[in-house]
Amino acid sequence: MRTPPFLRGIRAALVFLTRIPVGGFPYSKDDWRWSSAHFPVAGFVVGLTMAAAWELTHRAGHLVASAIAIIVGMLVTGAFHEDGLADTADALGGAFDREKLFLILKDSRIGSFGGAALFSILLLRVVLLERLGDDAPWGLVLVQGLARTPPIWLMAILPYVTVDDASRSKLVTRARWPQVLVASVWAAVACALAWLFGGLRGLEPLWLLIAGAATAMVCGYRFQVRAGGLTGDFLGATEQLCEVTLMLALCLVRAPA
Repeated sequence: MRTPPFLRGIRAALVFLTRIPVGGFPYSKDDWRWSSAHFPVAGFVVGLTMAAAWELTHRAGHLVASAIAIIVGMLVTGAFHEDGLADTADALGGAFDREKLFLILKDSRIGSFGGAALFSILLLRVVLLERLGDDAPWGLVLVQGLARTPPIWLMAILPYVTVDDASRSKLVTRARWPQVLVASVWAAVACALAWLFGGLRGLEPLWLLIAGAATAMVCGYRFQVRAGGLTGDFLGATEQLCEVTLMLALCLVRAPA
């Protein structure tokens, strides 16, 4: 008996967001449609690999382990989200009208805005992870999953404006409220488990919610004003920015008095 698309979507999410060879081809249209609901699960898997890398190397120093963990994460995902961030920065920074913006998004070359964005985001991710110290392993798992939730909300709220995207991407990025609900449940369960087992304390889950929601709102507003909606690159950029703001929120609420 064939696995229902809802469950097959977990495997499809790993195929779409990572380079992990989980197989399972071919995937149906319904499988791809449900994959976005499980983006947080793919994020948790990526976070686990990064946490393992951190644990294996932290005796060389937290800064070294943090840099290696970030590199491992990019290898696992094929720098999928980083590519979206660079393209988004080039387009929003270098275009003065909507037509030029889409031309830049299609250009495979990286410009000064994209290079600066990549340098900034990688630097921030490494130093923030180092700042988490011994909390870095569980923080990686949690943040990697949570950061992939706000983009799904944007998929349901904003129109998708890339007209010549690959058919698979079209299906994945057309999340609707059932997918949003499932993704949000994954994120809520992860926060609840982290809170129950002592990873998160007090009102920290609330601060993470505020950080993620605020980042998504700012991103969504800019995308709507500049492009009239979403593209795949914009979603990747949102994930990267959410990742940084979530780690920053953790560092701020845990900063010594």
